[in-house]
Amino acid sequence: MIFELVVFGVILLAVGYWATMFVMGRRDDVLHGRFVEEQPDTTPVRIMPHVPRVRPAPAAPPPDKDSLQALLTVIKQDLHDAARS
Repeated sequence: MIFELVVFGVILLAVGYWATMFVMGRRDDVLHGRFVEEQPDTTPVRIMPHVPRVRPAPAAPPPDKDSLQALLTVIKQDLHDAARS
């Protein structure tokens, strides 16, 4: 009984699909099974208006040894002060 219902459901879906395609005017799809036809791309090409290019900011120079040492000293002092509090 269940098998017959499944087969009937599949047939019903196929008939519904065929009828939908036929009503929508896709008779070639229904008759010959051509489901996808390539159509030429007719979208217009949009030209972007002239936008001035922004140059990226120059990279910062690499830090030298003295500035890194001074930064390390400041961080150590801040940590020492925070540990006292």
